[in-house]
Order: sequence, then structure tokens, then C-alpha cells
Amino acid sequence: MMRVQLCIAQPCRLDVDFEVDGFTVLLGASGAGKSTVLKALAGLLPSDGQPWAGLPPQRRPVGYMPQGHALFPHWRAWQNVAYAFGGSLRARRAQALELLDAVALGDRAEHFPDQLSGGQQQRVALARALARAPQLLLLDEPTSALDTNLRETVAAELIARLRRLGIAALAATHDATLAAMADRVVLLGDGGIVQQGRAAEVLAQPAGIAAAALLGRRNRFEATVTGEHGDGSCRARWAAAGVELALPLGAAPGTQVDWLIDEHAVRAGPQAGADAWRGRVEHRMARDGRSLLGIRLGEALLWAWGDADAPAPGVEVGVELPAAAVRAWPRTG
Repeated sequence: MMRVQLCIAQPCRLDVDFEVDGFTVLLGASGAGKSTVLKALAGLLPSDGQPWAGLPPQRRPVGYMPQGHALFPHWRAWQNVAYAFGGSLRARRAQALELLDAVALGDRAEHFPDQLSGGQQQRVALARALARAPQLLLLDEPTSALDTNLRETVAAELIARLRRLGIAALAATHDATLAAMADRVVLLGDGGIVQQGRAAEVLAQPAGIAAAALLGRRNRFEATVTGEHGDGSCRARWAAAGVELALPLGAAPGTQVDWLIDEHAVRAGPQAGADAWRGRVEHRMARDGRSLLGIRLGEALLWAWGDADAPAPGVEVGVELPAAAVRAWPRTG
């Protein structure tokens, strides 16, 4: 495990402290500073902190794979890799071929980048980054240049390959799907770290509404506390939907709160109980044999998973939110 502590002044102010372990994803919105953190670690931007404080870029034990792979279009695959070793390309050909073999591209060594698929270009860029025998591999948006249907497959192959090679990696991305495949997730926002931990733990238990937004949680809402219960919960007015609900939060009346519920936990259908709220299906999207429903409650849009034969748009349904599945936090800022 490697600890990263950096204070960065330009091009944006960042103060980060997190750990890298195995394949670690640095997840943040566009403009949050993910690429800035990677460039600072690579020594391409000035920063204070650890590791490798004061070392010039050429002496840092890192491999860096920028967005878009940045392959030289007029060079063959092996030449792009050999370039990372320095000196004569021809003299480094054998070493370059070894690295291309390591990423299962030995048979594409003579191909130019435009003769390779997006996933193959990524592997050439990976082989080039590995030429430095890095202690840490830095990957900037490694799946952004790929079609949606290729991202999961290519990401899975990349992660498996790095694990076999025993190389730790830090991947900057805004893709929550890549985060779900990682060993560790670090959430970056508001100039610092919002949350970090093992991937399964972070994805299952976001530490706040900002973390939930970075993780792509859809059902994020606001409410105002109307009354307290003696058991540490409260009643709150969900103004957008025009209803009241119970929240697992001890807060005084008038407190503004953020709350969320996972779409898998929402119960929705024509046969809901008599106490269920009434809503109308506005969207139905087929996903892997199931349906993702967008249900309109007043001005709010609530998302819920249903069966393949779930109600069609326009159908009225009952909606229930299991209290155990709701999470809430006092609003800040």
C-alpha cells in the first residue's frame, strides 16, 4: 500500500491524502482535478508532499498513460514502446517486443496505431508505460476513448493484466463502472478527498450526498425535518413529491437534509399497499432482462428497478420506500 499526500496550487488548489492499493480508482467529476493529481505524481506539475518529493520526472518510478493513449501515428507498435526506453529504437526492439508479448500484442508489433482497435491501442500505451518498470502506474481516463459496449471488457482485461504483472495502478476517471471493478476507490471533490476505502464498502455506503453523486446514485433528494422521534429518526417533508417520510436521522425541526435510496430498494407496482404513495411511470428502460422505471411523484423523479414486464409509461403505480434502505445527512453548504 502506498500513501499519497499532495498539496497542489496550480492549475487548481488541491490538498489530498489517500492510499493506493492494487488497482485504485480516483473517481471525480469533470474538472475536479483528477488529471492534476496524476500529473503531480508523475512530476509534470509542481506540488508539495509525498511520495517522491523533489524528484524530477525522469527519476520517478512511475509509468504514465495519458488520455487518448498519445501514440505516435507514424510509428509502429513496437517503435512506440521502444521510445520509452530512450536511445536507439532499433537497439530497444527486443525489449519492446517482450513488453508487447506481455500485453498479448506480440503479433501486432508491426502495425501502426490506425491499424489497431481502441483496446489494442490502449495495450500498446500500457506496454510503453511498463517500459519504465514502474512502482506505480498512472492511468488517465483509461476507458474514455472506448465505445460504451467495450469499456467493461477492456477495463476487465486491463485490471486482470496488471494484477498478473503485480503492478499497482491509480486510474483517474469519472466512470463509476470502472470504480466498481477496482480494489480501492478514492472519491475526489471540493478540492480534497470526499471518501476512500475498499471498493465494495465505498459503493455500498457512500459517506454523504457528495459521495453518492460521484458514485452515480440517481435517487438523491432534499427534505425539511418536521418532527423528531425518540428513536433517533425524524419525520421530514419531501416538498418536491408533496409527501412526508421517515428518515434515519436525529435532527431538529426545520433542519434541511439530503437523503437517498438505492433504486434496487424502491418498491413500486400496481399492487402496492394501501399506504403507498401514488406515482405515474414516466420512463421504462430495458436493462439485462429487467426494467429501470422513472416514476413521477409530484415534481420529483424517482428511479426503481422492476421486472421485464414492469408497467409501461403512463401507468399509475404505488411506491414504497423501506425505511431501512434510506440514508440521510444534514445539509451542508
